[in-house]
Amino acid sequence: MSITAARRSRSEDIRGREVRYVLSMLARTACFVGAVFTDGVLRWVLVAGALFLPYIAVVLANAGVQRDPTPPEAFTAGPAPELDPGRQPRPL
Repeated sequence: MSITAARRSRSEDIRGREVRYVLSMLARTACFVGAVFTDGVLRWVLVAGALFLPYIAVVLANAGVQRDPTPPEAFTAGPAPELDPGRQPRPL
């Protein structure tokens, strides 16, 4: 939880995108390796995954996950208390 409504820094945003892209490419590699060692329908599913994961990875990496932060709630005070009249000044 952040105490500010500011966005993450540019370097943090890029780092997050890089991590998502690398994870997608690891899944693609796993699809290629799995396709080599399997046969039947599973092989074709893995080949399809290996073919379409680069597109999906690029779209996810370029799509900034960071949305505009919700602004902090504005402070709204209740009605101001009335001042006590106290002592009246003496006329001069």
